[in-house]
Amino acid sequence: MNGRKDQHEHGTHGRTEPTLGDIDHLGAPAPSGPDDGLPKVTLDPERRRPSGSTASRTSRTPSGKRGWLWPLLLLVVIGLGVTLWLQQDRLRGLVPNTELNDVLGRAEQALQDGRLDGNDGSSARELFEAARALEPDNDRARDGLRKVGLAEVARADAALNAGQLDQAEQATNSARELLGGGSDVDRLAQAIAKARGASVETGALVDQAQQAMTDGKPEEAGNLYKRVLAADPGNAVAQHGLDKVGDALAAQARKAIESGDRAAAGVSVDRLAALLPNYGELPSLRAALVQDQKADNGELADALKQGQEALRAGRITDAGDDTALARFKAALAIDPDNADAKAGLGQVAQALIVQASAAMDGGDNAQAGKLLDQASQLAPKSADLVAARAHLADSAKRANTAPRNVSGEAPVAEEAPATLTPQQSTELARMIQRADTAARHGDIMLPPGESAYDLYRGALAIDGNNETARRGLQALPGLVTSQFNQALANGNLAQAGERLSDLGDLAPGDAGQAELRQRLAGAWMDQAEQQLARGDRANAAQALNRARKLAPDNPRLSVIAAHLQAGG
Repeated sequence: MNGRKDQHEHGTHGRTEPTLGDIDHLGAPAPSGPDDGLPKVTLDPERRRPSGSTASRTSRTPSGKRGWLWPLLLLVVIGLGVTLWLQQDRLRGLVPNTELNDVLGRAEQALQDGRLDGNDGSSARELFEAARALEPDNDRARDGLRKVGLAEVARADAALNAGQLDQAEQATNSARELLGGGSDVDRLAQAIAKARGASVETGALVDQAQQAMTDGKPEEAGNLYKRVLAADPGNAVAQHGLDKVGDALAAQARKAIESGDRAAAGVSVDRLAALLPNYGELPSLRAALVQDQKADNGELADALKQGQEALRAGRITDAGDDTALARFKAALAIDPDNADAKAGLGQVAQALIVQASAAMDGGDNAQAGKLLDQASQLAPKSADLVAARAHLADSAKRANTAPRNVSGEAPVAEEAPATLTPQQSTELARMIQRADTAARHGDIMLPPGESAYDLYRGALAIDGNNETARRGLQALPGLVTSQFNQALANGNLAQAGERLSDLGDLAPGDAGQAELRQRLAGAWMDQAEQQLARGDRANAAQALNRARKLAPDNPRLSVIAAHLQAGG
């Protein structure tokens, strides 16, 4: 028994079966012993136990000693699977994918050709999205969709600049979907919304312009059409509307020229030049206006000259055509806005006031009243006229309240001064004070009832001989002249024009107004040139019209008008 055991342990005589041995000793060094040239194996301890036969030992070995290999092999397989799963992207890149590459190539070509989006499967967006369906994490497909989004932004910008709001909005929406928003997408959305609002506004402006044409207001319609074209340069309705405006203004100018209304004709031509500097009939209209002006100027100059000669000769209002009144009225018939003719009528009124004062001094109040009535038709707001009427009314009142003399006649007015009640005296003082304040504040003719002019008149109605009220009223023309100069120096041309108009009412015969008109006209022409330099043609035309009314013969007018017609 021991011998068989030894023989089994050393493997020198009996049959043995090699095994891997105990897993705990796997990898341990083999036991030392003589090298007999045979493979060394390690016997399972269970094999050392006595057994009835070799076959019985062999039958127990596979089931009891080799089962531990299977878990080891399973772990190896699982490890290899995890490794392959983690490296799938790298491994996939090593394997050619013909279908994916073909889709990406076609997508990039569509992007290059500008076929950004569509429904037939051939657009860049559709193809890049198809590539992502094949491989969701593909970098080329992801970057391609980003490029399509940027191309949609560029397409939206181009459509917006061309006024194609629907196309611009469609491209912006696509860009938002592809890029997920962003500053460019927000900018486009805001610009489209603003453009749509402007489109609604231009539609309303077109309606207003058409209504203005129906109402016979072509200049107003022209300005509205210009606003439409500023917001929408390609608006065909506004362009056609401006052509109609040009025809209407040209017709107005021709009608004014034919009727001899040179001032109205000049205004229509200037408005036409401001709105449509390239209007075809504009040169011929200007030529006709100049020719008509030359003819009128000769007749106008003769009428003004004859009026001044009659005034110096004392032929004021007598019957016939050779009086100052008749000749100045003839001048106004030629040019209704002629300042020299208006000033001539003011001089006639002043002469009548002087004659009325002389009649009052002579006690002929009836004749004085007649003369003042004539003067009021020519210069109803003259300060001297108001003072003279107050003096006449006060003289009549004193004459009526004075006691009769032995012959039954009323004494001379100065012999019976009127007496004021305490209440009248208080009201008179208060009214004069308010008038002085209004004059200093520049409230000369307005507001009604509270102007210096009306308050001084009210004071004279209480006491027609009150020297303070009369001096205050007759000092208004000098005060207005000072305020005119101040407004002109400050560049407030509108206010200077108001003061000049006040002066024309208060002292219509004052010869110094001609120089004031020339100064104001020069300032308006300066402003017109400045506005033309800035491209503000509409306001330049208005400034030029104001200058023409003040100084129609100023040679600068034609120069500025030519610049206006030529576009500045």
